[in-house]
Amino acid sequence: MKENISENPKTPGAAAPNNLVGICVAGITPFTTIDFPGCLAGVFYLQGCPWRCRYCYNAEFLPLPPAGTQVPVEKILQFLDSRKGHLEGIVFSGGEPTVHASLGKWMKAVKEMGYAVGLHTNGMFPERLREVLPVCDWVGMDIKAPFSLYEIVTLVPGSGDEARKSAAALLQSKVAYEFRTTVHPDLLSEEDILAAAGELAALGAKNYVLQMFRPGHCPDKELRESNFHAAGISANLRVSLRSMFPEFQIRE
Repeated sequence: MKENISENPKTPGAAAPNNLVGICVAGITPFTTIDFPGCLAGVFYLQGCPWRCRYCYNAEFLPLPPAGTQVPVEKILQFLDSRKGHLEGIVFSGGEPTVHASLGKWMKAVKEMGYAVGLHTNGMFPERLREVLPVCDWVGMDIKAPFSLYEIVTLVPGSGDEARKSAAALLQSKVAYEFRTTVHPDLLSEEDILAAAGELAALGAKNYVLQMFRPGHCPDKELRESNFHAAGISANLRVSLRSMFPEFQIRE
């Protein structure tokens, strides 16, 4: 569950480290066992994403800053200080975290406080991803479609080219990762999913996840109201994907 913890009196002992500037955290999940595999973690949701993926379930974090509520630096540091010994890691999610130039500084500060660092990204900024990968302990990267068809999901021309560069950079980094694709039959056919998976396998990916569409916060009325579970995932597709990736799973 995301919490808004933006109302804060300044907390003694929570002064920002040198050169640590504000970052647009718009919400915090104080505890999760599912967003950072094998790690008890908190999640920082960063405001802003230039893509407009039709199935996005964090649509409240899409408008770029200064839209949304920004959690003050002191409150973020208070949270980090209070969770020492209780949480093992912090995930930077969004929105799209790599929108923010200060992401790397914040990741380093979190790591210096003793936390493992996770990242959720769509790969829209491959250069910034390369910049922060040395600080990351794990990355979950969304793969929207075959790279040539990205625009049908993101509504942004050329988005697949950036995603391809980021996927390659992530694999070259040797950081622990998973690639995951959201399944909705109105957006991707099983042939499309297999094509996307094949492109990842050709890059050297070993870990792939299909996750089912969540209608809860999706801004697209047409997708929310369609019978998205009717088709399911065929046995043939499951067998094909399991043969392509040593680690493959489906998240309902």
